[in-house]
Amino acid sequence: MAERIWAPWRLEYIEKAGPEGGCIFVDLPAQSDDRKNLILHRREHAFVILNAYPYTNGHLMVAPFRHTGSLEDLSDAELLEINQLVRDCVRWLTLAYGPQGFNIGVNMGRSAGAGIEDHLHWHVVPRWNGDTNFMTTVGETRVLAQSLEDTYDRLLGVIERE
Repeated sequence: MAERIWAPWRLEYIEKAGPEGGCIFVDLPAQSDDRKNLILHRREHAFVILNAYPYTNGHLMVAPFRHTGSLEDLSDAELLEINQLVRDCVRWLTLAYGPQGFNIGVNMGRSAGAGIEDHLHWHVVPRWNGDTNFMTTVGETRVLAQSLEDTYDRLLGVIERE
C-alpha cells in the first residue's frame, strides 16, 4: 500500500491552474488588502509578493504592475526598479532568515516552467545547505517550517525597519 501525504491546500492551486480570465499580478495589487494578498512592498512600477505556493520559506516574487509577458515590453525604468527590488528581496531575506544562497530567475513561457506565462515575474528563493531532502527529491513534497502568515509578518517587520 502506497503512503500518502495529505496537502489539501494544494486543491485551491490546482483548481485555479486553468484559464480563469484574470491575472494575480494585476488583480491582487488592484485590491486594498495587501496582507490578505501577501503583497509585502510596492514601488512605482513593480511590487513584491510572497509566493502562496513556495518552494522554501520566504519564496518571493517581484512583478511589474503592467501586464506583459515580454522583457522587450518593459521600459528601462521598470527594469531598473524590478532589479532593485530583487536586490532588496535578497537583503530582506538575508536579514530575516540568513540563507546560505539564493535561486533567482524568470520562467518565460510554459515550456520554461512559467505557471503564469503572460505576466513576467522574478522568483527570489532563499536556499540553505541541506534544504533538499528525501521529501523533496523522492516524495516530490516540500516541507515548510513556517506558515505564510508568519513568514509575511517576519519579512514585513524587516522591511518596515529599513
